[in-house]
Amino acid sequence: MGRISETIKALIIVNVIFFIGSSFLGDVAYKLFALFYFENPNFQYWQPLTHMFMHGGLMHILFNMYALWAFGSPLEQIWGRKKFLFFYFSAGLGAALIHTLVNYYQVQEGMSALLNIGMNQTEIINMLTTGQYNSGILESVSVERIEALYASFNTPAVGASGAIYGVLVAFGLMYPNAELMLIFLPIPIKAKYFIPLIIVGDLFFGITGTSTGVAHFAHLGGALFGFIMAYYWKKNSFDSHRWN
Repeated sequence: MGRISETIKALIIVNVIFFIGSSFLGDVAYKLFALFYFENPNFQYWQPLTHMFMHGGLMHILFNMYALWAFGSPLEQIWGRKKFLFFYFSAGLGAALIHTLVNYYQVQEGMSALLNIGMNQTEIINMLTTGQYNSGILESVSVERIEALYASFNTPAVGASGAIYGVLVAFGLMYPNAELMLIFLPIPIKAKYFIPLIIVGDLFFGITGTSTGVAHFAHLGGALFGFIMAYYWKKNSFDSHRWN
């Protein structure tokens, strides 16, 4: 960590502007800029990018912006501004892609169950957009499956967390023995232990569904794309070439 760069400062400012704007505009902002499932009527083609600047609350944006400064600054110092920005947005878009693919699987699974009991595509889409359905279908399809389908279709993703996870993984690769002081741990922990730990946690919660309201697979998508890029650059000594 060090003095904040103009690049990191600009990213933080844009995130803060979006956060303040969404606080005033409410649902209007989220319908425009959060990432909806691509078959949802609220989906717009710019949302895979703009969702990275939206946040669900004060602690959400504070954590992400602190992590951006703390872990992104050392990466920008060795990579340069253009290379860091390319990495950051690529990880964020990768997170959106993985999140959307997981949603697609969940939506298709739920729709197949409803098609198998005699509902047609139009009826299903109407149910998903209005939230209304005939309770008779609960005799064949569990309410949990319907709720999961509805959530996957209608719940938007927000936050820079996917890009931040990419930054975390890259930091761990470049500085594996860096000791991190964390509020919830009384002793420092090296990056090479802490970062895999939080990724395993996201994988567990994502698969089991025991922690709802968090886009765990978006985190994992950002981590995956971040790992691929950072590992490739490090293996091929691209980390020594700055894109100024």
